[in-house]
Amino acid sequence: MKHEIENVCKAIASVRRGDMVLIYDSDNREGETDIVMPAHAVTPKDVALMRRDAGGLICVAIHPIAAERLRLPFVSDLLRYAGGNGFDVAEVAEMPGDVPYDRSSSFSLWVNHRKTFTGITDIDRALTINEIDKAVKLSMNGTKVDFGKEFRSPGHVPLLRAANNLLREREGQTELSIALAELAGITPAMVMCEMLDEGNGRALSKEDARRYAESHRLVFLEGSEIVETCNR
Repeated sequence: MKHEIENVCKAIASVRRGDMVLIYDSDNREGETDIVMPAHAVTPKDVALMRRDAGGLICVAIHPIAAERLRLPFVSDLLRYAGGNGFDVAEVAEMPGDVPYDRSSSFSLWVNHRKTFTGITDIDRALTINEIDKAVKLSMNGTKVDFGKEFRSPGHVPLLRAANNLLREREGQTELSIALAELAGITPAMVMCEMLDEGNGRALSKEDARRYAESHRLVFLEGSEIVETCNR
């Protein structure tokens, strides 16, 4: 228990500095490790590292309060009700999706900031990610943000909308990263990218992810460590 608390404290200190940490969700979910860091701190070099060393989708997880205030839907809701006469996202009842390891997906819109060109370059994605952080910070502080004025969709940065009750409702990478941001007292907008194994075509094993963390002097966290800290 003492080691787990110390590990979470190290992770909190890392994200406060704007550094990366590694989070492994659990053997009972995706069984994946994500590289995670605060959205405000992301640079083009960080984007390059994540696409090179991790290889998964570079996404931004955001707090449910910000998602609600920015009026960001779940893509699964949009698809489910496509072809209808329109609907209010807030009125859509939760329904089971087709995700094999969970009840539903966290994906919301894919966006580019309007100052970007193609949106896919490391520079463009870093800009979009930084601007998402600003929008989340403003909305969490009660400032109204015209998200559609600042961003266009479709784009190259997927947004992940954390569950309304965070870890009490869902223990995915989205909620784990936002819970870590809350523990650190930073804006709850976190970049995350799954670590993949190019050798076998699967997710990078937990053991290999630990070795990567050790060689790069990064904190490696089990999702259960974050859950237990939040439940204390």
